[in-house]
Amino acid sequence: MVGRGETIYSISRFYGVSADELMRVNNLSDPSRLQAGSRLKIPSAAAASGSAQQQLTNYRVVRGDTLYSIARTNGITLQTLLDLNNFSANHMIKIDDVIRIPARAAVSAASAQPATPAVNNPVAVPVSSGVYSLSWPVNPKDISYMTGQMGVVIEGEYTESVKSLTVGKVISAGPWRKFGRVVIVEASGGYFYMYGGCDSLSVNVGDRVSPGMEVGRLGINTVSGKPQVFLMVFRNDNPVDPALAPRAAGSDKT
Repeated sequence: MVGRGETIYSISRFYGVSADELMRVNNLSDPSRLQAGSRLKIPSAAAASGSAQQQLTNYRVVRGDTLYSIARTNGITLQTLLDLNNFSANHMIKIDDVIRIPARAAVSAASAQPATPAVNNPVAVPVSSGVYSLSWPVNPKDISYMTGQMGVVIEGEYTESVKSLTVGKVISAGPWRKFGRVVIVEASGGYFYMYGGCDSLSVNVGDRVSPGMEVGRLGINTVSGKPQVFLMVFRNDNPVDPALAPRAAGSDKT
């Protein structure tokens, strides 16, 4: 049975089958029409694996964890994690909280996350004037790419307003590892926009944002000593070059 927030992609990943195969078995032609409460057939081998994954275990929250990072690390949707724990969309976790996750995914979210980009040592790359003319979360004094990651570091003014590039929903807001205070916005098309390096936040989990809306105030990178925002964009768990990521529809800076 399809749960709230689940998609053909998330279900296929959970059971280890391709999205095309899942759609074929269920005679589906449009994945966007999937509705909560619908019943799907799962290929038998995948169903056995999924059944094992449904066994739950305890996970103790560590510093830097968010519900979104734990869900992503363990290969489930944020909504699935909320449902497993009977949490509301606005639930906030604290260090040493014990939550339920799929047993086969019982790993430390902090240690199992993709390697943290070398945010303290961004690699400067030549950028054309056209890149600077794009919409960015702050007015860019300097833009550089992060080592080993398709994210960018943008220098601005201390306490400058950090603005959303898109319409979307805030799914995470709080401190996250080396990125300071972070806001993660889920936008349409499977995109996730991460705004890090904030000194303070202006939004909460569950808030709706629009292009140009403030999500926080820019802080200081303690290593570089400069006011810098870290912008990373993902689509279906794959990094996207922020310079190529969609901006506000209808904007002249897209």
